[in-house]
Amino acid sequence: MLKRFWPWFWFLVGAAYFLVPLYATFDFSLRARRGELSFAAYTSVLNDVRFVESFMFSLQTALATIVISALVIVPTAYWVQLRLPRLRPVIEFFTLLPFVVPAVVLVFSLARTYSRTPLTDSREGLWVLLVGSYVILSFPYMYRAVDTGLRSINIHDLTEAAQSLGAGWFTILTRVIFPNVYVALLSGAFITFAIVMGEFTIAALLAQPAFGPYMNRLASSKVYEPSALAIISFALTWAAIAAIQWFGQGTQARVAGPR
Repeated sequence: MLKRFWPWFWFLVGAAYFLVPLYATFDFSLRARRGELSFAAYTSVLNDVRFVESFMFSLQTALATIVISALVIVPTAYWVQLRLPRLRPVIEFFTLLPFVVPAVVLVFSLARTYSRTPLTDSREGLWVLLVGSYVILSFPYMYRAVDTGLRSINIHDLTEAAQSLGAGWFTILTRVIFPNVYVALLSGAFITFAIVMGEFTIAALLAQPAFGPYMNRLASSKVYEPSALAIISFALTWAAIAAIQWFGQGTQARVAGPR
């Protein structure tokens, strides 16, 4: 009896830890009008043009970050495991640096390094710096997810089998390695997506119209709208993650082909 009690007890404690604040936020967001429950705060947020613009901006930035991170991390992790296994601790150390380097230091270093260049003199250049910063922030999550996926398969046998059939490195990466680490890559992509959608410091210091700075500005000028925005962003983020997973499963099925 106790064996069943404690797992359910801790499950309910964990569920309450996440769901009670969410319910409290939702309940507070409905009290914009005195004496009644209404969606007035939600209507106010959804009618704000800056909400759609900032969300779409962060959504595009998150997708660009995920694609670039995958193109950088997968070949690197694959090559390290295949040919340079002794460098693996060094690569892991570099991927952990975003945990010890504050975001403020990172963004000021990039701004100072690339000052008086097109990267800091134009809006497009600042967006490139923003995506580059987010790619660096995604290293700990993307590399470990891909590394775990690569260690679960025998990349040496797969590589030798592909080479014996005449495949080049590009074909091996795109048709052998990427499909086999797809699930692991998707796990890292979900975490990266959530981080980029809520990131504030780097986007604010680079003066980018991202979702994080928009939420901060709204919280400083409104009372009920920030709670409504938190619920809306929670729902939209989960919807976007579900869409990525659905699209990813469809792509994986096309890559695997009929069985």
